[in-house]
Amino acid sequence: MTTDAEIQSALPALGSGSVAVITGGASGIGLAAARRLAAMGLKIVLADIGGARLDEAARSVATIAGGSAVLAVATDVSKADEVDRLAEKAFDAFGGVSLLMNNAGVGNNPGKPWENRDAWKRLLDINFWGVVHGVEAFVPRMLAAGRPGLIVNTGSKQGITTPPGNLAYNVSKSGVKTFTEGLAHALRNEPGGKVAAHLLIPGFTFTGLTEGATEKPAGAWTGEQVIDFMLAALVRGDFYILCPDNEATRPMDEKRMAWAIGDIIENRPALSRWHPDHKEAFAAFMDS
Repeated sequence: MTTDAEIQSALPALGSGSVAVITGGASGIGLAAARRLAAMGLKIVLADIGGARLDEAARSVATIAGGSAVLAVATDVSKADEVDRLAEKAFDAFGGVSLLMNNAGVGNNPGKPWENRDAWKRLLDINFWGVVHGVEAFVPRMLAAGRPGLIVNTGSKQGITTPPGNLAYNVSKSGVKTFTEGLAHALRNEPGGKVAAHLLIPGFTFTGLTEGATEKPAGAWTGEQVIDFMLAALVRGDFYILCPDNEATRPMDEKRMAWAIGDIIENRPALSRWHPDHKEAFAAFMDS
């Protein structure tokens, strides 16, 4: 595992005393990030829907960082004004922000493309627009500070290979991927800018979104494993932080992604991996 000293030497934005803002911070990957960064000496701003879970998360992080180094802000990231308020509170409390993790997300399946418009909009408002709202609220001030900064947006492999099952979630995470790619380009072309963007692509992870699971499935990583992998990838300078898990290796993920883009190149049917006429070819490709 990459040591704290190695991380902080390579990444000044994660130095002791720096400030991390984490949305979706009351559970799963977000809470794992908060606890790990608190142990590295960062001050933590936890944002999530208000309630007992956020309060408990803040207490948990405070046992590591100390109460004065933790700020919990009830925030619905789908609402731009609430994310703006989050930014105001973070900057007022700690004077600056060096890491923004736009991690809040939901996975409730609203159904088919022609069903449940309101549920579709709610999912997209959180998973996609929540990321946009975070960037709008924090990046201008982070750039103006002239200090090293990091933006990490949580995507998903489902936003790349787009498997059947939850189309709305796939659409939202495809949007996060494309948005973060464009954000990284814009930031590196900002004169004097020292802020970089990265796309976190977790594998099968046991979080609050894990449907029907009260215990970690054997194939899943923990949130802590994802964060350790993320920090090592940031040290390497990776933009695409593609996490494996206990079921899927990186070579497996690479082949699945290559097949997905091959649908366009080879003019195969949409989602041919799941098309009866192409299942055997896909299996042969994975075994090759």
